[in-house]
Amino acid sequence: MDFLITFFQSGGVFMYVILFILAMGTAIVIERWLVIGGAKIDGPKLWQEVSTPLAAGNTTEAAAICEQGNAPLHRLMHAGVDAMSHAEDREDLENAVEETMMEIMPRLEARLHYLPTLANVATLTGLLGTIVGLIKAFTAVAVADPSQKAALLSKGISLAMNTTAFGLVAAIPLLLLYSALHARTNALIDTLDQYAFKLINLLAAKHRNNGK
Repeated sequence: MDFLITFFQSGGVFMYVILFILAMGTAIVIERWLVIGGAKIDGPKLWQEVSTPLAAGNTTEAAAICEQGNAPLHRLMHAGVDAMSHAEDREDLENAVEETMMEIMPRLEARLHYLPTLANVATLTGLLGTIVGLIKAFTAVAVADPSQKAALLSKGISLAMNTTAFGLVAAIPLLLLYSALHARTNALIDTLDQYAFKLINLLAAKHRNNGK
Protein backbone atom coordinates (compact mmCIF):
# COMPACT_ATOMS: atom_id res chain seq x y z
CA MET A 1 0.00 0.00 0.00
CA ASP A 2 2.83 2.38 0.83
CA PHE A 3 4.36 1.64 -2.55
CA LEU A 4 1.10 2.47 -4.33
CA ILE A 5 0.70 5.73 -2.44
CA THR A 6 4.28 6.74 -3.20
CA PHE A 7 3.86 5.66 -6.81
CA PHE A 8 0.74 7.79 -7.19
CA GLN A 9 2.02 10.87 -5.40
CA SER A 10 5.31 10.90 -7.29
CA GLY A 11 3.48 11.28 -10.61
CA GLY A 12 2.20 14.71 -9.75
CA VAL A 13 -1.00 16.35 -11.00
CA PHE A 14 -1.19 14.14 -14.09
CA MET A 15 -1.95 11.12 -11.90
CA TYR A 16 -5.12 12.83 -10.66
CA VAL A 17 -6.17 13.58 -14.24
CA ILE A 18 -5.72 9.94 -15.21
CA LEU A 19 -7.57 8.82 -12.07
CA PHE A 20 -10.48 11.06 -13.03
CA ILE A 21 -10.51 9.59 -16.54
CA LEU A 22 -10.46 6.08 -15.08
CA ALA A 23 -13.38 6.94 -12.79
CA MET A 24 -15.41 8.31 -15.72
CA GLY A 25 -14.69 5.21 -17.79
CA THR A 26 -15.62 2.90 -14.91
CA ALA A 27 -18.93 4.71 -14.42
CA ILE A 28 -19.76 4.35 -18.12
CA VAL A 29 -18.82 0.65 -18.09
CA ILE A 30 -21.05 -0.07 -15.08
CA GLU A 31 -23.98 1.90 -16.51
CA ARG A 32 -23.70 0.28 -19.94
CA TRP A 33 -23.32 -3.20 -18.46
CA LEU A 34 -26.52 -2.74 -16.46
CA VAL A 35 -28.42 -1.40 -19.49
CA ILE A 36 -27.26 -4.13 -21.85
CA GLY A 37 -27.74 -6.82 -19.22
CA GLY A 38 -31.28 -5.62 -18.59
CA ALA A 39 -32.04 -5.61 -22.32
CA LYS A 40 -31.09 -9.25 -22.79
CA ILE A 41 -34.02 -11.67 -22.58
CA ASP A 42 -34.97 -15.10 -23.87
CA GLY A 43 -35.79 -14.19 -27.49
CA PRO A 44 -37.04 -17.61 -28.67
CA LYS A 45 -39.36 -17.91 -25.66
CA LEU A 46 -40.86 -14.46 -26.16
CA TRP A 47 -41.24 -15.05 -29.88
CA GLN A 48 -43.08 -18.31 -29.19
CA GLU A 49 -45.40 -16.57 -26.74
CA VAL A 50 -46.17 -13.70 -29.15
CA SER A 51 -46.26 -15.55 -32.46
CA THR A 52 -48.73 -18.20 -31.27
CA PRO A 53 -51.66 -15.79 -30.65
CA LEU A 54 -50.64 -13.72 -33.69
CA ALA A 55 -50.84 -16.79 -35.91
CA ALA A 56 -54.34 -17.38 -34.53
CA GLY A 57 -55.30 -13.77 -35.25
CA ASN A 58 -55.45 -12.74 -31.60
CA THR A 59 -53.55 -9.44 -31.65
CA THR A 60 -55.00 -8.37 -28.28
CA GLU A 61 -53.37 -11.28 -26.47
CA ALA A 62 -50.10 -10.74 -28.36
CA ALA A 63 -50.08 -7.05 -27.38
CA ALA A 64 -50.78 -7.95 -23.74
CA ILE A 65 -47.78 -10.29 -23.72
CA CYS A 66 -45.56 -7.57 -25.18
CA GLU A 67 -46.71 -5.16 -22.46
CA GLN A 68 -45.50 -7.50 -19.73
CA GLY A 69 -41.89 -6.37 -20.18
CA ASN A 70 -39.94 -3.25 -21.05
CA ALA A 71 -36.98 -4.86 -22.80
CA PRO A 72 -36.15 -3.63 -26.33
CA LEU A 73 -37.53 -6.82 -27.86
CA HIS A 74 -40.83 -6.33 -26.02
CA ARG A 75 -41.11 -2.77 -27.36
CA LEU A 76 -40.16 -3.86 -30.87
CA MET A 77 -42.82 -6.57 -31.03
CA HIS A 78 -45.41 -4.31 -29.42
CA ALA A 79 -44.82 -1.68 -32.12
CA GLY A 80 -45.36 -4.28 -34.85
CA VAL A 81 -48.53 -5.65 -33.26
CA ASP A 82 -49.94 -2.14 -32.80
CA ALA A 83 -49.20 -1.32 -36.43
CA MET A 84 -51.45 -4.19 -37.54
CA SER A 85 -54.57 -2.18 -36.69
CA HIS A 86 -53.82 0.69 -39.10
CA ALA A 87 -51.22 -0.63 -41.56
CA GLU A 88 -52.36 -0.75 -45.18
CA ASP A 89 -49.50 -2.84 -46.53
CA ARG A 90 -46.15 -4.43 -45.65
CA GLU A 91 -44.33 -1.12 -46.04
CA ASP A 92 -46.39 0.43 -43.23
CA LEU A 93 -45.48 -2.48 -40.97
CA GLU A 94 -41.80 -2.14 -41.84
CA ASN A 95 -41.89 1.60 -41.15
CA ALA A 96 -43.46 1.08 -37.73
CA VAL A 97 -40.88 -1.54 -36.72
CA GLU A 98 -37.95 0.44 -38.13
CA GLU A 99 -39.07 3.57 -36.30
CA THR A 100 -38.98 1.66 -33.02
CA MET A 101 -35.55 0.24 -33.91
CA MET A 102 -34.28 3.78 -34.48
CA GLU A 103 -35.46 4.69 -30.97
CA ILE A 104 -33.93 1.61 -29.35
CA MET A 105 -30.48 1.53 -30.97
CA PRO A 106 -29.21 4.93 -29.70
CA ARG A 107 -30.14 3.92 -26.16
CA LEU A 108 -28.18 0.69 -26.45
CA GLU A 109 -25.13 2.40 -27.95
CA ALA A 110 -25.23 5.57 -25.81
CA ARG A 111 -21.90 6.68 -24.30
CA LEU A 112 -20.20 3.47 -25.41
CA HIS A 113 -18.03 5.33 -27.93
CA TYR A 114 -16.52 7.41 -25.11
CA LEU A 115 -14.56 4.44 -23.74
CA PRO A 116 -11.85 4.22 -26.47
CA THR A 117 -11.56 8.01 -26.39
CA LEU A 118 -11.02 7.98 -22.63
CA ALA A 119 -8.47 5.19 -23.00
CA ASN A 120 -6.53 7.20 -25.58
CA VAL A 121 -6.67 10.34 -23.46
CA ALA A 122 -5.39 8.41 -20.42
CA THR A 123 -2.45 7.08 -22.44
CA LEU A 124 -1.60 10.49 -23.88
CA THR A 125 -1.93 12.15 -20.50
CA GLY A 126 0.50 9.62 -19.10
CA LEU A 127 2.97 10.35 -21.89
CA LEU A 128 2.60 14.08 -21.32
CA GLY A 129 3.29 13.58 -17.64
CA THR A 130 6.40 11.59 -18.50
CA ILE A 131 7.69 14.28 -20.84
CA VAL A 132 7.08 17.00 -18.25
CA GLY A 133 8.80 14.85 -15.63
CA LEU A 134 11.82 14.29 -17.88
CA ILE A 135 12.11 18.00 -18.57
CA LYS A 136 12.12 18.68 -14.84
CA ALA A 137 14.65 15.90 -14.23
CA PHE A 138 17.10 17.14 -16.88
CA THR A 139 16.67 20.72 -15.67
CA ALA A 140 17.50 19.67 -12.11
CA VAL A 141 20.50 17.62 -13.27
CA ALA A 142 21.88 20.56 -15.24
CA VAL A 143 22.45 22.58 -12.07
CA ALA A 144 23.27 19.68 -9.74
CA ASP A 145 26.63 18.65 -8.37
CA PRO A 146 28.46 16.41 -10.93
CA SER A 147 28.79 13.60 -8.41
CA GLN A 148 25.01 13.50 -7.95
CA LYS A 149 23.90 13.86 -11.56
CA ALA A 150 23.65 10.15 -12.33
CA ALA A 151 21.60 9.44 -9.23
CA LEU A 152 19.31 12.42 -9.75
CA LEU A 153 18.76 11.58 -13.41
CA SER A 154 17.97 7.97 -12.62
CA LYS A 155 15.50 8.96 -9.93
CA GLY A 156 13.88 11.63 -12.10
CA ILE A 157 13.38 9.26 -15.04
CA SER A 158 11.95 6.60 -12.75
CA LEU A 159 9.40 9.02 -11.32
CA ALA A 160 8.55 10.41 -14.75
CA MET A 161 7.66 6.95 -16.03
CA ASN A 162 4.99 6.54 -13.35
CA THR A 163 2.45 8.60 -15.27
CA THR A 164 2.89 6.52 -18.43
CA ALA A 165 2.51 3.33 -16.41
CA PHE A 166 -0.65 4.58 -14.72
CA GLY A 167 -2.04 5.81 -18.03
CA LEU A 168 -1.62 2.32 -19.48
CA VAL A 169 -3.11 0.75 -16.35
CA ALA A 170 -6.22 2.88 -16.95
CA ALA A 171 -6.34 2.52 -20.73
CA ILE A 172 -5.91 -1.24 -21.16
CA PRO A 173 -8.92 -2.34 -19.04
CA LEU A 174 -11.11 0.36 -20.61
CA LEU A 175 -10.28 -0.90 -24.10
CA LEU A 176 -10.90 -4.52 -23.14
CA LEU A 177 -14.22 -3.67 -21.49
CA TYR A 178 -15.20 -1.57 -24.50
CA SER A 179 -14.59 -4.55 -26.79
CA ALA A 180 -16.73 -6.79 -24.58
CA LEU A 181 -19.56 -4.26 -24.33
CA HIS A 182 -19.41 -3.48 -28.03
CA ALA A 183 -19.66 -7.18 -28.89
CA ARG A 184 -22.64 -7.67 -26.57
CA THR A 185 -24.37 -4.58 -27.96
CA ASN A 186 -23.90 -5.75 -31.55
CA ALA A 187 -25.19 -9.21 -30.65
CA LEU A 188 -28.29 -7.65 -29.09
CA ILE A 189 -28.91 -5.44 -32.13
CA ASP A 190 -28.50 -8.44 -34.44
CA THR A 191 -31.09 -10.30 -32.37
CA LEU A 192 -33.50 -7.39 -32.64
CA ASP A 193 -32.99 -7.26 -36.42
CA GLN A 194 -33.66 -10.99 -36.66
CA TYR A 195 -36.95 -10.86 -34.76
CA ALA A 196 -37.98 -7.64 -36.48
CA PHE A 197 -37.73 -9.43 -39.83
CA LYS A 198 -39.62 -12.47 -38.51
CA LEU A 199 -42.32 -10.25 -37.03
CA ILE A 200 -42.79 -8.28 -40.24
CA ASN A 201 -43.10 -11.48 -42.27
CA LEU A 202 -45.66 -12.93 -39.88
CA LEU A 203 -47.72 -9.75 -39.66
CA ALA A 204 -47.61 -9.20 -43.41
CA ALA A 205 -48.84 -12.75 -43.98
CA LYS A 206 -51.73 -12.25 -41.54
CA HIS A 207 -52.47 -8.90 -43.18
CA ARG A 208 -52.83 -10.56 -46.58
CA ASN A 209 -54.99 -13.35 -45.19
CA ASN A 210 -57.34 -10.77 -43.73
CA GLY A 211 -57.83 -9.43 -47.22
CA LYS A 212 -56.40 -5.97 -46.58
